[in-house]
Formats: sequence, structure tokens, C-alpha cells
Amino acid sequence: MELKQALNYYEGKRVFITGHTGFKGSWLSYLLDSVGAIVTGYSLKPTTELSLFNSLAFSNSFNSIIADIRNKKTFKKAIQNFNPEFIFHLAAQPLVLESYVSPKDTFDINFTGTLNLLEIVKELNFPVQVVFITTDKVYENLELGVPFQETDKLGGKDPYSASKAASEILISSYSQSFFRELNINIATARAGNVIGGGDWSKNRLIPDIIKSKQQNKPLYIRSPKAIRPWQHVLEPIFGYLMLGIGLFENPKKFSCSWNFGPEIQDVKTVEEIINIGKKAGIVGEVVYEKSLLIEAQRLKLNITKSKEELGFKPIWKAEKSIEITFEWYKAYYLQSLTANELINKDLLNYLN
Repeated sequence: MELKQALNYYEGKRVFITGHTGFKGSWLSYLLDSVGAIVTGYSLKPTTELSLFNSLAFSNSFNSIIADIRNKKTFKKAIQNFNPEFIFHLAAQPLVLESYVSPKDTFDINFTGTLNLLEIVKELNFPVQVVFITTDKVYENLELGVPFQETDKLGGKDPYSASKAASEILISSYSQSFFRELNINIATARAGNVIGGGDWSKNRLIPDIIKSKQQNKPLYIRSPKAIRPWQHVLEPIFGYLMLGIGLFENPKKFSCSWNFGPEIQDVKTVEEIINIGKKAGIVGEVVYEKSLLIEAQRLKLNITKSKEELGFKPIWKAEKSIEITFEWYKAYYLQSLTANELINKDLLNYLN
């Protein structure tokens, strides 16, 4: 299925998005709203001073509910009242370092929030396709540098990774125990390190680069040699959209886990991204500091299954994704272009 066709498929469809005020959630919400999907978002308020969600203008039909997925009663009422055909579950505590500061909150949001959604959809009396967004960090990482595939063992040393791996096991259990005879089709999507314009989160490489540039302060880096499967936010979003369609059209085939990332040979180190930032005139002084916290150093995804069975194919190489991301922020700060204009520009470029 072509990319534009996958996006337009959702015109007139009822789509419920958790975590719609976050970085990826804002991009997904805006794209679906722009093609005429009937969208309800359910999330906490943005946690950063600058927010992509607050910068975007949505249609009059877009419905934003500010609430907590840990409140099952409110969560359930919102879903039942909306009668969604598709649910994309992005709500999460998404940061590794934050999970060390607030481990209980991380597990409450990532695991219990997922459990609440599973319990809610189990009790629905109408069919729905549910795509659970987890992470590339769900795999047990022995630092061998071998790309992970969907059948590899799950694990997690830091609280964030562990909470997401536990959620994957939970989702698989519910899928096999309760949903086989219901019209509830579920899948999990494990995306790589996602970058793109409009991310102002704490303790993420690109937002940290942008913040250091704006404040004219040094950029502090923990692990310059760390390898990650960097990809532009449009890549996994179109993967999620294609997966939702696959769940509807062939649930037996697509109700499982899927990796979304760049080609195996296209991974980059943190240091390589910094060098691209220096060429773009965005990175100045860099200070390297050692971290005492456990973070994976080598992380790669095998996306063969998504390519061969789902038709997913990375469009932009990592270096181009990084350059486009830097251009987004330049245009936002220096040319005063709106977030809507910048997303539309990236989308047009991507589809072409």
C-alpha cells in the first residue's frame, strides 16, 4: 500500500489516540485530523514549556481530552462514548533517565495504563483495532550488536525498558487469553529512536542540541559512542497506520509484534549526529560527562518482517532525517514558520 493511500484510508474513520499531546502523538493526531479522520485524543497536559501540541491548529472536529490513563473509570467512559474503530496507544512515561528518578510512576503509567486499556477493550461490545506503541528497548540487550528481531527474548535493565517489556508480555497474554474469539484485534509496534521537529523533551539528544543552541550553552553528552536506530517520526507513524489497516483486513496475520526502524546498516552513533549538527551550525561546545546509570550502548532493529509482510520501507536515511529535523527547528525559530506549515512541508517532502 502506498503511503498516501495508507494515510487517506483513515478519512472518516473514528480514531482514539492516547498520548496525543506528546511528540509522536501530536504528529499522528495532526496527520489524521488533516485527512478527515474523526479523532479523539486522551492524554495528560504537555509536560514541557514549549509544546508541539499547543503549537498546532487542529480542525473543529478534533476532540482533546486531558485526563490520566491510570484513572480507569474516566478512561473507560471516554472510549465507550467515542466508539472508536481504531485505537493507537502512545501514552507513556517515555524517558530512560526519568524512569530512574520516578520508577513507580514509570511502571504505573506504562504497565498499569496498558492494563487499564486492555481491560477496557475486553469489555467493549463493538469491534476495534488496537495498536500498542512500545519501544525498541523491550529486548534483553546483551550488547552483542546483533539486530533484534521480534522473536528475541524480552528484558530491561532500566525501569523504562523493564516497564515496556512487561507491557509486551501483558499484551501477549491478553491477546491469547481473551481476544481470540472477540472482534478485538491487537498488535504491538516497537520503534527505534524517533526524531523530528517539535520535540522539546528532557534528556533526548536532538532537543538537548536545540536547547543548548538556543541558550548558547555547552551541550552535555553522556555516551558519544552509543549506537541507536535513529528514524524520522514520519517513518514509524506510517508504520503504525499500515499496521492498523493490516489488523482490520487480516487480523490473524497482523495481530503480533512489529519492528519499525532504519535499515540495519543505517544506524548512527551519538557522536555522528553531533558532527552532523556541527556541519549545520547548530552544535557548538560539547562537554562529555560520564553517567553512572545503566543505558544500552548498542541497539539495532531487524525490520525484515515489517518490510516483507507489512510493506513498510524506510524512506529517509538517518543522515537525511537528522538534517531535516535540524532544518525544522531552524525554520521554526528563525523564519517564524508555524508548526502546521513545517509538518505539512515535511509530509509533502516525505510522500514525494
